Amino acid sequence: MIKAGLIGLGYWGPNLARVLHQTSRCEFTACCDLDPRRLEKITRQYPHLKAYRRPEDLLDSDVDAVLIATPISTHYEVARKALHHGKHVFVEKPLADSTARAQELVELAEVVDRKLMTGHTFVYSPPVVKVKELIDSGHLGDLHYLSFSRVNLGLYQKDVDVVWDLAVHDISILLYWLDEFPVQASSFGRSCVQQAKRDVAYLWFQFPSGPVASCEVSWLSPQKMRRTCIVGSKRMVVYDDTDPSEKVKIYDRGVILHQPETFGEFQLTYRTGDMVAPNLANTEPLLIEIEHFFNCIETGETPRTSGKFGAGVVAAIEMANHGGWQPDVALAEHGEVIVTGGKR
Repeated sequence: MIKAGLIGLGYWGPNLARVLHQTSRCEFTACCDLDPRRLEKITRQYPHLKAYRRPEDLLDSDVDAVLIATPISTHYEVARKALHHGKHVFVEKPLADSTARAQELVELAEVVDRKLMTGHTFVYSPPVVKVKELIDSGHLGDLHYLSFSRVNLGLYQKDVDVVWDLAVHDISILLYWLDEFPVQASSFGRSCVQQAKRDVAYLWFQFPSGPVASCEVSWLSPQKMRRTCIVGSKRMVVYDDTDPSEKVKIYDRGVILHQPETFGEFQLTYRTGDMVAPNLANTEPLLIEIEHFFNCIETGETPRTSGKFGAGVVAAIEMANHGGWQPDVALAEHGEVIVTGGKR
């Protein structure tokens, strides 16, 4: 059985530890954190774990795979060391803090022949997978636009702004749904509370097949909102991740333009049909994601959110942040984005 170790026991690490302990796809044997209090707490909960203060010591152990949930600025260095030690690597989102570093990890994983996977948990969520099925089947028709709103009061992060913290989720969903990389992007925002760190931002993307997408993210909102609207030529979908029972709603609604019978006469018909809320599995996305990682190690399958996919997400963030910078990208199989350079 695959032996797994976890590096990073801060905000998200304990969730990974719980799932690693729960799954039968691996043997969770080791953990690492710089804070001895966190190590003491996790080893009280899971007494069988071997605890390490230094990532290098865990990497020298007999674990086969490493899961990294450290601050974003450390992702590249910790993942690079893990790959050099011959470990399969799972890195929480985003893969790295720059496109160049993300791509370097992708290339290194290929050289050492180890799996590199990015932790974009929403891509494994049953509602997101269902919307993907609706898009790919043509049930929605030609996509016109997508709008995302991901806002809340907090949680403020110390090392990144709201785009790197929250918009990364929506961008990963966009790339998964559309299987293509944007040709144009821009963003603007404001730092209301902390200097030099945007806590509210708006991003726009245009895709080569026609759809446009907008993304609103904020740490400074009185209400929590996780709402996405997808508008197609045949049907429309609302995906609300905060809805406890009907996260996906499919609306048979739209506008029909009739060709004019006389010059200058255009007529519009508004179609208001039924709403359908499909039944969705209640499986935890994080468990699906982690078990997918170990399955890919065993079978050699390419992860859905591979290193290449994660590098594409980072490239899209930088593209929006830089107001239209376009990396040289190509789509590999499974819609993965390969980043090979960039220009302005």
